[in-house]
Amino acid sequence: MSIRSALFTIAFLTATLGTAHAESLRPIQAKSIDLGDVSGVTYYTIEGDGFHVVTTLAQGEAGTPIRVVSVLAPGQHVVLSTTSRKTGLEISRQRDRVIVRNASSTVD
Repeated sequence: MSIRSALFTIAFLTATLGTAHAESLRPIQAKSIDLGDVSGVTYYTIEGDGFHVVTTLAQGEAGTPIRVVSVLAPGQHVVLSTTSRKTGLEISRQRDRVIVRNASSTVD
């Protein structure tokens, strides 16, 4: 097994076990995420204009990575989802915390 395959396996297992409930992140703490065929990591930094949430996603091991940066003020959130799953991932800012949890999506 290659190192890349091992890392994806670890990321997948961490995401599968870790997204069943809401989880609070610390600044710079990376969190593995799984959206079915698409997976990746998310983290945030604290900047003057808000919390910068950086999410990098790719389809499988060979997919082109896509980086999404969201700037969240208190009370704001961003939902990531794919058309292949009925649930997505919600990343929200609640005061000075960033919460990651499963979220229902409107995909039909």
